[in-house]
Amino acid sequence: MKRSLSVLLVVLAAFVLVLAGCGAKEKTSSGGESSGDGKKVYKVGTEATFAPFESLDDKGNIVGLDFDILQAIADEMGFEVEWQNIGWEPVFQTVKNGETDIGAAGISINDKRKETFDFTEPYYESQLLIVVKEDSKIKSLADLKDKKISVQINATGHEAAKKLQGDSSPNIMAFENQPVAIKEMLNGNVDATIGDNAVVYEYIKAHPTEKLKVIEDDAFEKEYYGFMVQKGNTELLNKLNEGLKKIKENGKYKEITGKDLK
Repeated sequence: MKRSLSVLLVVLAAFVLVLAGCGAKEKTSSGGESSGDGKKVYKVGTEATFAPFESLDDKGNIVGLDFDILQAIADEMGFEVEWQNIGWEPVFQTVKNGETDIGAAGISINDKRKETFDFTEPYYESQLLIVVKEDSKIKSLADLKDKKISVQINATGHEAAKKLQGDSSPNIMAFENQPVAIKEMLNGNVDATIGDNAVVYEYIKAHPTEKLKVIEDDAFEKEYYGFMVQKGNTELLNKLNEGLKKIKENGKYKEITGKDLK
């Protein structure tokens, strides 16, 4: 009797595990997971200190232009997104090794990054700026040749600083995010910081009492942001591009950003 009962319990346990497996998310060949209603769920890695593209609200929720644009694409294409605030450099590493499916962190498309990742069509135009204290005598990028500069690590501002001073320059201080880089300049640890225009202006808007001066320089070329996926993940890339095209055509993109996407 005891033996029969034990066998019955094992059978019941196995049946429960099968049922649980049916409702669980399963990995798919193109990345992403399947939810209970059959929709693909893609994990999105971000660094949520890059307002207005991504930041945290008072409740700790990720908000911003990247969030709204990608959510609009997901709605159009019938998939779901699951956001993870993991930091700037982990965004790249986790997409590369498949832990996340999409990188969305105001990422500029450039040839170096395209060697390792695939990018959507551009969804935002950006340009680098120099930020200094209001009483600074710095007027251009050339003036920073021998000055101390703070940047976000491995961002395009970092690349611009290295191009100006050399890869191993001791005058370049790289930090995890742009707000910290600006604070380092305000604290007097560096002479200037270089960062993306939308992020710089959002910072100034949020800190109106800090006496800052913004310098534009024609030496900085225009940059374009794209959503990033693992190299070769054409199925997901095509979905994102198709969704981006749809929200551009139906006016949703302009509703989110206030501008047309060319």
